Amino acid sequence: MIRKTACSAVALLVLIGATPAFATNGMNLEGYGAKSMAMGGTGSAYDTGNSAVMNNPATLGFMKEGTSEIGFGIRGLHPDISLDNNGITDKSDATAFFMPSMSYMRRDGRITWGVAMLAQGGMGTDYGNDSPMFAKGHSMMDPNPDHFVDMSGEDIRSEVGVGRIMFPVAYNLTDKTKLGASFDVVIASMDLQMDMDGQHFAGLMAGNGGSVSGLMRTSLETMMGGMITDVNYARFDFSNGSPFVGKAVGYGTGLKFGLTHQFSKAVTIGASYHTQTKLSDLETSKATLSFDGSGTAFGAGPVSVNGKIKVRNFEWPATFAAGISVKPSDKFMIAGDVKYIDWSSVMDKFEMTFIADSSSAFAGQNLDVTMTQKWKDQTIWSIGAQYMATDKLALRAGASFSTNPVPDKYLNPLFPAITTNHYTCGFGYRVSDATSVGAAFSWAPKVEASNGDNTVISHSQTNWALNLTHLL
Repeated sequence: MIRKTACSAVALLVLIGATPAFATNGMNLEGYGAKSMAMGGTGSAYDTGNSAVMNNPATLGFMKEGTSEIGFGIRGLHPDISLDNNGITDKSDATAFFMPSMSYMRRDGRITWGVAMLAQGGMGTDYGNDSPMFAKGHSMMDPNPDHFVDMSGEDIRSEVGVGRIMFPVAYNLTDKTKLGASFDVVIASMDLQMDMDGQHFAGLMAGNGGSVSGLMRTSLETMMGGMITDVNYARFDFSNGSPFVGKAVGYGTGLKFGLTHQFSKAVTIGASYHTQTKLSDLETSKATLSFDGSGTAFGAGPVSVNGKIKVRNFEWPATFAAGISVKPSDKFMIAGDVKYIDWSSVMDKFEMTFIADSSSAFAGQNLDVTMTQKWKDQTIWSIGAQYMATDKLALRAGASFSTNPVPDKYLNPLFPAITTNHYTCGFGYRVSDATSVGAAFSWAPKVEASNGDNTVISHSQTNWALNLTHLL
């Protein structure tokens, strides 16, 4: 999964960091790094190694003075997504996502600094080109619910990936208090291949569940009743099949701040704040918007228009986390975290603009599409424990419990981010004085939700992580 050129290390980090992923708490992963993941996603108030750059950058200050450490990791995410609507069933074929990570950290005196990259999260589904769920729909003008029309018969899939290249610094203010911050370069990308039947497209035009506006809408309306007598579907298509980055790409920045304070040898608290990102529009100049229906405009079949897509106002939300770690003995540690994710500020609606190129009669015209999402803010409670079975072997387990941020009414089968609880376990093993490995496993039990179209969507996951760190 790594491109072979050595002349652009920055480009390599950008590509790997943006690797699409299917996340588990909304679009976030349930934990970052094998240690945090194995302990239920906690990580605010104890040493999670280089993964602290995502959990709480202040905990990098636990690193031993005068040392440098490199880290490598790989995550596997395996969602199981099924659909059912009145006996018509389907499953997503997107069942495996793999995400690498790399990091370098060094502590000099009171200051710890470094660079790291990883995939933060995202969403993805793939129902193929033979999906019974998306084979039929209802046209715009026919009110009879028992009358169906054919959809495109092409691939139905989605993929959203968000990655970060992070430049953290931690400062040991005192022996007990540590401060941290990180400047992050954020890369977001998206593939989308989606059919919208005429009935839903008409609903958006009427302001139900979103909106459709722009010069292309005006042109379509003037053609209705003449060249167009009915619309069967509209299809949005931008995808490249790359394992690194989606077709539409945007770039931006984000910041993190953190602190820890050790009350005693046994008790440490910590907190962190991740700002909302500032991303550009996700853009591609190679997108297709297609329509099919009845009338002379569709005499030769669907009408396809090439052009540019902009996914507008896509951002990663602000997150606040706080936690505590307690060490009753040298062999045992218990940790607990609470996280609050501000999804409502960034996932109120999905917005995209299509601008036709000069190759069609719609040259230069735009179609602005908005789909209501109304995600709710999410609170996640995590607990984890570690037991040192030997001087080299640490055994870990944990769990996290969260609310579902996606309202049933607006739940889209292409973006079923509805998993809530996670049960985790793992271990860490010190191979030598310089090298350690860690592993984690996570299980998210199946949850079900029924959306506004009475489609029952079920989603469960089994995920894993492997990490290797080496002192230089």
